[in-house]
Amino acid sequence: QVQLVESGGGLVQAGGSLRLSCAASGSIFSINVMGWYRQAPGKQRELVAAITGGRSTSFANSVKGRFTISRDNAKNTVYLQMNSLKPEDTAVYYCNVVISSLENPNRYFEVWGQGTLVTVSS
Repeated sequence: QVQLVESGGGLVQAGGSLRLSCAASGSIFSINVMGWYRQAPGKQRELVAAITGGRSTSFANSVKGRFTISRDNAKNTVYLQMNSLKPEDTAVYYCNVVISSLENPNRYFEVWGQGTLVTVSS
């Protein structure tokens, strides 16, 4: 069994910064892609940023130049640094990882975090 624990959400004024963390634990053999999604009220969940095992990154157009994503493989943790935050960044942010377990190292599956709320006030 694999669990994701997210932290770092909260309330911030426009122009401010927040750093989200997501730590994976449990029966982990390998972690492939790690990413962050968000869902604003009344909207569909969307990909914000992702990072591969080779540290290639991708970002939603709306956050390019403001957000960065990184990972610490020794800690099974992914980070999302959010700068120059805007009110439209307000959403619940979800961590997502593609992972294989010790029980079945050749099979990858997705795991989702519980979500952390980011609120940006104007």
